[in-house]
Amino acid sequence: MAPAMPTPRRSALLALCLSLASAGSAGAQERPNILLIVVDDLRFDDFGAAGHPFSKTPNIDRLARQGASFQNMFAVTPLCSPSRANILTGQQTRHHGILDNTDRSPRSHELQTFARNLHDGGYRTGFIGKWHMGNDPTPRPGFDTWVAMKGQGEAIDPQLYEDGRLARVNGYVTDIFTERALDFIGQKRTAPFLLMLSHKALHPNVVQQADGTVISIGEGGFIPADRHKTLYAKALPPRRANYGVSPLDKPALARRIEGLAPLGPATVTPDETIRDRLRMLAAVDEGLGRIMEALEKQGVLDQTVIMLVGDNGYFYGEHGLSEERRLAYEESIRLPLLIRYPPKVRAGLAPAAQALTIDIAPTILDLAAARPLPGIDGRSLVHLFGAGGTPSDWRRSFLIEYTTDIVFPRTLKMGYDAVRNERYKYIRYRELEGMDELYDLQQDPFELENLMTSKSSTDLRRRMEGELEALLASKPPPGR
Repeated sequence: MAPAMPTPRRSALLALCLSLASAGSAGAQERPNILLIVVDDLRFDDFGAAGHPFSKTPNIDRLARQGASFQNMFAVTPLCSPSRANILTGQQTRHHGILDNTDRSPRSHELQTFARNLHDGGYRTGFIGKWHMGNDPTPRPGFDTWVAMKGQGEAIDPQLYEDGRLARVNGYVTDIFTERALDFIGQKRTAPFLLMLSHKALHPNVVQQADGTVISIGEGGFIPADRHKTLYAKALPPRRANYGVSPLDKPALARRIEGLAPLGPATVTPDETIRDRLRMLAAVDEGLGRIMEALEKQGVLDQTVIMLVGDNGYFYGEHGLSEERRLAYEESIRLPLLIRYPPKVRAGLAPAAQALTIDIAPTILDLAAARPLPGIDGRSLVHLFGAGGTPSDWRRSFLIEYTTDIVFPRTLKMGYDAVRNERYKYIRYRELEGMDELYDLQQDPFELENLMTSKSSTDLRRRMEGELEALLASKPPPGR
């Protein structure tokens, strides 16, 4: 029996069904999976695509090659806990309230994060790794899956909170987090996923007090996986022009502090420490490769936004500073930010505009077509993906802030507010009189000449002071 010829009414109904199916498919494509990888203390120049002479990071380099590599990405507070809150909320530190690395567990449960909005919008959400905004390891709002360390955690056999309990898990922490990430993305689902993978690497083992205050670097310091312990043996780390230079023009750093040697050639970061950090990065890179391979096998690699960022930089002996960040110098505030998402980010894109940690949240919500967070300070970086380049109203300067803590004697009473624009940087210390700093980054990219006492820089100092005051007085818009 021949099939019935479609009537005009049936044809119209069929066309409508096909149209709705097509719209549903397009809608699904417009809601990509989101994978945000945060690497602890990762410098802007630690990986191969950034020009490092021996660091082997083929998978991180792939992100740079196939996506965007931001050339001027910065932390607005170069310290672990505040920076992670900057990333999650899109707010400046003075607005979100995670001021330092001490235990702020109650406040961290209250943060309004991009994870909450994505969860409410139907995403399957997961957090794996180092939370570090409070020692309480229990799940934070907005995450369906929660696998987290207590505080800083351990590199070997870490204690993890998962499945409602805190238990020790045998193995190397980076590999464990990678396995948990693979488990998460391998789950059957009917909605897109958000996964924040927050590595302990490249952070050392530390000894902590009950409130989370770091007493000292623990046994073993920077611990690579066994398979990487001889990687880069005897390779000489690159030196920046300010390596080992005594900061005699920086009164705040030149202060005599009991029990500490003056900063200079004798206080630089040991080469083996730098090599161990890069060995730790090798495990992060391998894990990224495994995750990308899994996404590719699922057929969703190109439907997944992959972002990799550091939370702050690190000193490798610049200005004589060793194994530290916190300060407003370039090595501490400059970060890598790589974004791969072929539908919207063209391969090899290298935006030169200023990008900040507070831009991560609005960018993720923008790409996910999710409800924006109210009262944020950051802006969506999607505005920089187009062929038109940097929008005319994009920022030309930004605020850096740090609240002093009691962890490291070198940084006692060194809380500051600073402004960096496209050429100059001004650092104003909150508790130290007559120790402010001013740099011309165009003429002096390594910050070797403090211009504060130069008579020819009086007008410049006043302009930068005014620029800083304007940033401190600014309030975030209702929403972006």
